[in-house]
Amino acid sequence: MQSQITDSPSTTQSTATFTEGITDSLPIVIGYLPVAFAFGLSSVKLGFTPWEGIFFSCIIYAGASQFVITALLSAGMSLWVSALTVMAMDIRHILYGPALKHRIVTKMSGKKTALWAFGLTDEVFAAATTKLMKDQRRWSENWMLGIALTSWLSWVAGTAIGAMFGNGPLENYPAIEASLSFMLPALFLSFLLAAFKRQYSLTVIASLTGALLGVLLFSIPVAILAGIGGGCLATLLQPARDDLIDPQETDSEEQKP
Repeated sequence: MQSQITDSPSTTQSTATFTEGITDSLPIVIGYLPVAFAFGLSSVKLGFTPWEGIFFSCIIYAGASQFVITALLSAGMSLWVSALTVMAMDIRHILYGPALKHRIVTKMSGKKTALWAFGLTDEVFAAATTKLMKDQRRWSENWMLGIALTSWLSWVAGTAIGAMFGNGPLENYPAIEASLSFMLPALFLSFLLAAFKRQYSLTVIASLTGALLGVLLFSIPVAILAGIGGGCLATLLQPARDDLIDPQETDSEEQKP
């Protein structure tokens, strides 16, 4: 009887596999393909070759930053100024790794970590955070490799297809081309809603308030920084409610026969 109890499914639960990561990346792939397609179209129209557009997607791998750097370079801006501008736009990615590491309980491998860290975009980070919040024990680096690699391949593939049709069929339908760029923020918003909990309401309200004041009083870049600052400040000031809930749950479990 003792051995049957210890071999319960809850204690032998396996970690998520590479194949599961590929499957879980499908929502990201669906969102990435049209946006990458739009970038491929845009890069060719700005005077870059299809191979140069694909190179940007392989190396930079950042939606808004790729649109910005191609626009700056095509306008005659120097490479160094364009690169520094993109680095400033993507500085938030420095925080993604430590934020995930804070939740990861398993030991990480240096080579695997370096690979999936390169593919840690906004959407992949949101998916990984959701995974860790819902089922921390099943998170694995193989799962991260699956979701990160598939997302990156879809971004590069979408760019390649768009670059080949740079002056093709969609040129007569500018409304469709313009709407493709909305897919990426919509996808990221869907992941945020999936990971949302009521205890984060104050953080969300503070971020939205800061962003709204920034865009009304100053500009969009200021609104982004104000939203991030407001959310971080609210998180620091918000009491840790988990400490109040966990003891009650553990006491109730101990009272069960």
